Amino acid sequence: MALDIKKVEYYNITVDGNAMEGFKLLSVFADAGVNLLAFKAVPVEPERTRFSIFPDDISKMNKGANKAGLKLDGPHAALIVKGYDDESGECANIHEKLFQAGIDIYESSGIANIKGSYGIILYLKQEDCEKAVTALKV
Repeated sequence: MALDIKKVEYYNITVDGNAMEGFKLLSVFADAGVNLLAFKAVPVEPERTRFSIFPDDISKMNKGANKAGLKLDGPHAALIVKGYDDESGECANIHEKLFQAGIDIYESSGIANIKGSYGIILYLKQEDCEKAVTALKV
């Protein structure tokens, strides 16, 4: 199980409105030259959506957010894990290793691609990130 593991910081922001507000929010970061490693949008109530933004350049993201008057919640800790062998059970193996290491996963999301690789975002406590990297490299 060969894995690329990247420690990242992410930020949350909740916006009012419909899907157009998501377009506007993502455009703020695009206009600031921010490459997003990942993002997630989840409705939290009617007409409100919480975005989790994973920027590759935090300073550009902060400049764009400040210019647009946006208040970001963060930073929060996560790992982005990329695997190259999308065999049955790989995600279970990752979660099991972290469980055995005593690491609580706050949340996780994953995706596979048609070339057989996959990615997982593991939302963790800051103090568990290094321990998680060590556990996954075993």
